[in-house]
Amino acid sequence: MLLKYFYDDALAQASYMVGCQKTGEAAIIDPSRNIDTYFDTAEKEGMTITKVLETHIHADFVSGAREMAERSSATIYYSLEGEGDESGEYKFDSSLPQQGVRDGDQIKLGNVTFDVWHTPGHTPEHITFLLTDGAASGEPLGMFTGDFIFVGDVGRPDLLEKAAGVKDSAKKGAEQMFHSLEKAKEMDPTLQIWPGHGAGSACGKSLGSIPTTTLGYELKTNPALQYSDEKNFTDFLLDEQPVPPAYFAVMKKVNKEGAPLLRDQKTPLRYGSNVKKMDNILEADVTLVDTRSREAYSQSHIPGSINIPYDSSFTNWAGSLISYDKPVYFIASSYTFTEIIEAMNAIGLDKTAGFFTPAIVESFEEEHGTGQYEVISPEDAYEKQNNNELQILDIREDHEYEAEHVENARHMVINYLPEKGDDLPDKTLALYCGSGARSAIATSILKSKGFDVKNIKGGFMRWKKENLPTASE
Repeated sequence: MLLKYFYDDALAQASYMVGCQKTGEAAIIDPSRNIDTYFDTAEKEGMTITKVLETHIHADFVSGAREMAERSSATIYYSLEGEGDESGEYKFDSSLPQQGVRDGDQIKLGNVTFDVWHTPGHTPEHITFLLTDGAASGEPLGMFTGDFIFVGDVGRPDLLEKAAGVKDSAKKGAEQMFHSLEKAKEMDPTLQIWPGHGAGSACGKSLGSIPTTTLGYELKTNPALQYSDEKNFTDFLLDEQPVPPAYFAVMKKVNKEGAPLLRDQKTPLRYGSNVKKMDNILEADVTLVDTRSREAYSQSHIPGSINIPYDSSFTNWAGSLISYDKPVYFIASSYTFTEIIEAMNAIGLDKTAGFFTPAIVESFEEEHGTGQYEVISPEDAYEKQNNNELQILDIREDHEYEAEHVENARHMVINYLPEKGDDLPDKTLALYCGSGARSAIATSILKSKGFDVKNIKGGFMRWKKENLPTASE
């Protein structure tokens, strides 16, 4: 048997290839949309991909199931456990090779067997695949848990309610998760666990960074597996879950049917540092994303642009803050163009229209002038708020704000700023987060809406270090 691990650092998303070396067949579990890496590995190992296994309808990335089925004629195996539930029912096009499965079904891949186990909680249709290498043993070796059990955490049950608007599904999902975990506690503790995500994923609240674990280790160390009382467990699981990125709702819709094929996309173009071209773009209903550092953006930027630095958090913030309904243009270093396109494809932002290099900012400044924003010290922000010269705004998560925040600060989570930012008071705003990174992005969003905005240097950590007044809920 062959087992290969693939990991997308930008989305903290894991996928797997399992192959039978006797027959040369391979299956991909929870593939991402950029599927060339699976073809490369399969060809290197002398395998043919014949099956795609989906643990659930994903919310945080575009599944490559349809892409794989179209480009390799692989059969998609998906859960039927969500039938009759609009939030958990797949609707793949009938032309795709596909096979629905239920709890207790088996999927054969040469000498390899996948046993289907229904594990609702994260989503109602969620299934786990128990892997048996028939050439070595008749007992399962491990399980592909998707968003059921992670290293140090379990899948959050509130996404359908918070991201997709399915009323009362969070509590129900937490209760289902409890019962799924109770069944897991009765299984062989030596089973390997191959989860669908690692640290940094928004599909849980405290995922570990180790790529794999065992059931026995999780039984000892995973906080979610220490509860025997259902109510205490559900209270724990639902507490302090972060606001899901806005794009999760889009992913749920896309992955029910399968994403549009990449072959049908238009290739984004690179544009020269032509100010007239930029003027024309800014007159249209588009989104302009500046991927330079927050320091560079604060000193000089094209008015109307937003700043999402191209770093390890780029994909998550892009999906949270960029509209799926408008063409998107990027200001970015040329060597990042291909990577940005792949990142956008991974979350279904398929309206990337073009790129400019940072030279456009210099050209724009010479012809029109550019925007800036001030980075102020906590002490300066404190004095100005006391003098009613500005309003301090906390853009952190709800649980961060409730634990402790700047005294007399208003609060709006950064994810809500694109849609609800216009509701903020029409006065100078000074923003803060934990360290200043999130608030820099938020500052750019409110600047693009016409607000007079400042970013508080060092965020709440520096505010506390300077012993300035705080409060809690």
